[in-house]
Amino acid sequence: MPGRQVALYFAWSRPDEVAAPLGILEDRFPALFEIRRMQWPRLEQFADPMRFDQGVGGFLDNIQLANFRLFADLTASWTGNPVRRMERRTDAGLCVLDAEFLHDVDTLVIISFDSSRTQQRASDAEIGAIRSFLGNPDHTLFVCPHHDIGNTDGLPEDQRLVRQEVEFHHHGDPGIPARQCFGDFGLSLLDGLGLPVRNRFGLRPAKMPDGSPTPLRISAEHDRAGLLKGVATFNLHPHLPHFERLDDSRWKLDVLACQSIDPDAPPHPFTAGGRRDFDVLLQSRPDVFPGRLLICDTTTWSSTAGGVDSLQLFWRNVALLKRVAD
Repeated sequence: MPGRQVALYFAWSRPDEVAAPLGILEDRFPALFEIRRMQWPRLEQFADPMRFDQGVGGFLDNIQLANFRLFADLTASWTGNPVRRMERRTDAGLCVLDAEFLHDVDTLVIISFDSSRTQQRASDAEIGAIRSFLGNPDHTLFVCPHHDIGNTDGLPEDQRLVRQEVEFHHHGDPGIPARQCFGDFGLSLLDGLGLPVRNRFGLRPAKMPDGSPTPLRISAEHDRAGLLKGVATFNLHPHLPHFERLDDSRWKLDVLACQSIDPDAPPHPFTAGGRRDFDVLLQSRPDVFPGRLLICDTTTWSSTAGGVDSLQLFWRNVALLKRVAD
């Protein structure tokens, strides 16, 4: 049997992300010159403005997309097929999730790294196309929103800054402004599929004494396809979301893995409720779709945080999923 065809779909609108006013901190990617300033001198290979766009577009091309290159290269080596990569909206136009795009795709990974400011939403036609895609038991879909840090919707005006300061001190990354919310496209797709989930907060994962990630708490009884076989950890990205199951999702989605929260991190409203870990990998139950739907963070496919050795085992398990007929 030929190897699986894997596709990476970046759900952002590049023109809208690039056009974000640099005078506004919230709900946008950093410009390349900003990330160079924050991480000097690590990224000085991108300092030449004649060779590298110093704006948000330069960050997307030289930092963000580059973070997913290792996953794509390794997956191609395992499957024998190049990974299909597409951005939702570019200057050339809109690439929608339709039957033409999904033709021959076995595993689709939706990187919902779209900032909320750009208001990306899955259309009814796209939701229908994905539902048809999941009608094939050999198909696998990962929907991957990023974090939702500093979201104060519904809070009184006089409580918003206080809440954002609490979240900021908990995750501890000075490069993240008071509010940085991503993932509207992925969340709208899940809503349309009848699986409402929210990517709550940006929680700081716990580390072992040597700086490596703490082991995941894995529910092996729900891992029907063996995706987590041999996997101990994901990564140590400093601010990861808890995937909260809403309404019927509580009965339609299983929690496959939880990640511990750093006990030494400053307090957070989530930990104040008694939680010491957060849900990082969800999977649809067998009676929801013939195919398989999973939900995890965008950085699960990125090589920039700790835990990559174990993470590569997860990538390999995904790339080499057996077909029903095998």
